[in-house]
Amino acid sequence: MYRHFVKRLLDILFSLIGMPFLLLAILIVGPMIWLSDHGSIFYVADRRGYKGKIFKMFKFRSMKMNAPLLRNADGSAYTGSDDPRVTKIGRILRKTSVDELPQLINVLKGDMSLVGPRPTLTGGKYEDLDMVGKKRLEARPGITGYTQAYFRNSISQEEKFRLDCEYADRLSLGLDLKILFKTICSVMKAENVNATQSVAARAEKPTEKKLTEDGMIE
Repeated sequence: MYRHFVKRLLDILFSLIGMPFLLLAILIVGPMIWLSDHGSIFYVADRRGYKGKIFKMFKFRSMKMNAPLLRNADGSAYTGSDDPRVTKIGRILRKTSVDELPQLINVLKGDMSLVGPRPTLTGGKYEDLDMVGKKRLEARPGITGYTQAYFRNSISQEEKFRLDCEYADRLSLGLDLKILFKTICSVMKAENVNATQSVAARAEKPTEKKLTEDGMIE
């Protein structure tokens, strides 16, 4: 009931409530982004969503125009605090997660949910994904998610994907509420905004994190 109806109903309701705040953010943040380098206000990119569907994801642009794509060894985005591609206003947007606000449009359209695994790049075909890659796509991608709320950029992509699969299995109203509350706390504390270790370094100290029935970490 919650997974197939109530969750979508709440997504529509809260994305509509959030639209005035998005409009206000565009009016305030938009000129700041444009003045930084006279480029586009929004960053629009293809992402893989629910059941492998490709969609256009919206964000406030936080990087310089035509910035090169940098990835860690595991395919995750490079998010170092010294990233020269990020603009001054972009650093503030990322720290406060305001850059994610335009994704309310994606939520309203049905491409995304307020809570779910973060959307991934579209490289390769859906049919060629492994079991983990397909399992995490059984839930709509979210503006925030379990790994985003609790770890953000402090764990490897492999760990994120594994926890995403557990979220897809245990999706519930209670778990989503806990994720939303934790997200607010993490944003206010600016926790794990930038990756402080390389993926290789993190791999040398593997962690055995597990999502329990009540939505906590073991």
